[in-house]
Amino acid sequence: MEFTVIGHWGAYPETNEATSGYLIEHKSSKVLLDCGSGVLSGLQNYVMLEDLDTVFITHLHADHIADMYSLEFATLILMQMGKRTTPLDIYVYCKDLTKLDFCYPEYVKVHPIDLQATVAIGDMTFTFSENIHDVPSCAVKVSSSEGKCLVYSGDTGYCQSIIEFSRGSDVLVLESSFYNVQKGLNNGHLTAGEAGDIAALAQTGQLILTHLPHYGDHNQLVMEASSHFDRQIQLAYCGMKLTI
Repeated sequence: MEFTVIGHWGAYPETNEATSGYLIEHKSSKVLLDCGSGVLSGLQNYVMLEDLDTVFITHLHADHIADMYSLEFATLILMQMGKRTTPLDIYVYCKDLTKLDFCYPEYVKVHPIDLQATVAIGDMTFTFSENIHDVPSCAVKVSSSEGKCLVYSGDTGYCQSIIEFSRGSDVLVLESSFYNVQKGLNNGHLTAGEAGDIAALAQTGQLILTHLPHYGDHNQLVMEASSHFDRQIQLAYCGMKLTI
């Protein structure tokens, strides 16, 4: 599997960058995890929009879904131009899909994320786990036919479920919204130390810190995570690529 960070910022994008968005490619399949602000523009550096198979949205906060409706219009135009031949599948984790503002069901097929279900796309399978957050939010596990596994946390507070869900993963892409000194500020997000603790308990192969704050020294996040986790830790950045 090929993993590309399209956007990694929390809340809003820095200049010419993006909030949450991650491209997964395996053989001919191309899947986007979250579609936040700035993601649609950045995504086109790596994949043609007509070749995108599926999008998974972990929750409805704007920094994870802001560009989704623009992608719907792009899909409409590409299909009308004959560049895309099939509708785009979008899986969303929320309580009520009818409250979403998608307008063109003939071009975009919207599905609820079922925590008990497995979604197969090409030679990959996608499974899901409930997080702690102030709106319904889920983590996503991507498993390849070769036995490799990546877990993306979405937004979450510290909880046993993300530890169990991530156990034995090759790569854990875990939000790190806060520095340790801010622990307890928001129960729906993680400090870097908590992220490292989760990675250690899950015995993941390597940790990527993402959903980063717009202040402080991000190298401190790595130091704080490394006090719990002694394997490889990397900071996500726009354009980061990893082969799993």
